[in-house]
Amino acid sequence: MSDTPTTWHKRWREFRWQTPEHFNFGAMVDHFARDHSRVALLWEDEAGNRARFTFADIAARSNQVANVLHTLGVKRGDAVLLLLPRTPYWQVCYIAALKLGALAIPCTSMLREKDLVYRANHSEAVAIIATRENATMVGDLRSHCPSLRHFLLTGSASSGWTSLPAAMHDASSKFAHVATRASEPALCYYTSGTTRDPKAVLHSHAYTWSLQYSGHDWLNVKEGEVHWSPTDTGWAKAAHGVLFGPWMNGATTLMYNGRFDPKKELELLQRYRVASFCAPPTEYRLLVKEDLARRPLPGLRHCASAGEPLNPEVIEVWKQCTGIAIHDGYGQTESMILAANFPDMPIKPGSMGVPFPGHDVRVVDNDLKETPDGEVGEMALRIKPERPPSLFIEYWKSPAENAAAFRGDYYLTGDQVMRDSDGYLWFVGRADDLIISAGYRIGPFEVESALLEHASVLESAVVASPDPDRGSIVKAFVKLRAGVVASDTLARELQNHVKRVTAPYKYPREIEFVDELPRTVTGKLRRAELRRHEEQRKRAVT
Repeated sequence: MSDTPTTWHKRWREFRWQTPEHFNFGAMVDHFARDHSRVALLWEDEAGNRARFTFADIAARSNQVANVLHTLGVKRGDAVLLLLPRTPYWQVCYIAALKLGALAIPCTSMLREKDLVYRANHSEAVAIIATRENATMVGDLRSHCPSLRHFLLTGSASSGWTSLPAAMHDASSKFAHVATRASEPALCYYTSGTTRDPKAVLHSHAYTWSLQYSGHDWLNVKEGEVHWSPTDTGWAKAAHGVLFGPWMNGATTLMYNGRFDPKKELELLQRYRVASFCAPPTEYRLLVKEDLARRPLPGLRHCASAGEPLNPEVIEVWKQCTGIAIHDGYGQTESMILAANFPDMPIKPGSMGVPFPGHDVRVVDNDLKETPDGEVGEMALRIKPERPPSLFIEYWKSPAENAAAFRGDYYLTGDQVMRDSDGYLWFVGRADDLIISAGYRIGPFEVESALLEHASVLESAVVASPDPDRGSIVKAFVKLRAGVVASDTLARELQNHVKRVTAPYKYPREIEFVDELPRTVTGKLRRAELRRHEEQRKRAVT
């Protein structure tokens, strides 16, 4: 990295994990709670209701919930499902479970009964905390989940339920957190499976400790400032940007419980004077379509993005309009940020940046041999001789998944990347997203980015479509901007556009205009669904 500041090189070389033997995130909240004026959370919902909580508020309420759970018989190591949306109860109950030494299992509030049944039975959860809106669905779990003994609602409750507010009223606001070992399981995320049951990603208390570094070095949060990561509470991004990352550094977080609307998001950024902001690429793509000149953001000084690669043209438009670069990063449910564009280094738009300090990231081939610069390989994290505390413990109760992910000295991410001569990493696609057409290896993201540069295109998804002559061809599903009419003429125009801005062999030989693109609940493109659609369509034709 010839042009990267030597200060960053020095930090990368000198970084050493100093993981404590014991750690409990609840102790950090209690530490900041000593200053009763330190604000932890600013909250607002779609109806305009607002609230403000100090660390002292969060500490006292989490102690009360921990006491309630303890009284019910929940003990160290027991699994507790958290089916809570973006409300302050989410932080309070999450921290309470950690203080108790229980295993917290955050679940997106969009899950349905079958999803909850799987999670409850797989984890042998003993308790579930939900909102009144989910009471009927959660109540139905009683006959399907024998391990579930305690059902708590964050509102008034009828027979068979525990009303958390009522129980907290009589509970002590003091609780001595369990001295959990850093290596002890702390939380578990269930990945959003599309073709198989979700994988249970088991993390330790050391993981919550390690996120202080992504909060400080990538999100660039600072004490006394407001940070906002608009994300659902059921996903790992909330750990990075809503809870552990900011609060390990004593920063204030903003939480908005409402549907995404670009105009509303800009209004909140302005009104709360958000200083550091991390949004998924989908939101940035829609934010740059707004008239940003009419909505100045005087408090904003740092922006980041993660979840899937962010198109270079979006980064450029955002910087032109706000004066702020977007620092793209790469992480997984299984890990903290593994690579990122950091505040004190030059950004190459479209790159995921360089490896995060403390992470020996390599690009390897199928034989686990490192690939030369400029060649595509799988992104891998070297875990020997030292395994970073930021990496998950295992795929819980899934030896086959563990055997596939941990090979030799590496944890394999399943993502195809390329490293350039400066050491920057570039996302190509998931291993199963890569398109091989007539011997050419084509990453869908590059074609999608090229399409996005066209004024008529709002979003696109690119997949392999079976072809008898080429093996596969590039197929693009395109969502047009409002008012643009789909036509064969426009399809040819888009094909020629891609030929001009990228290698001609990468252009989409087929284009299908769609009203919506399939996405996971976290906003990621479901390319696998589109591939299956193409395979079925081509089989039907032949």
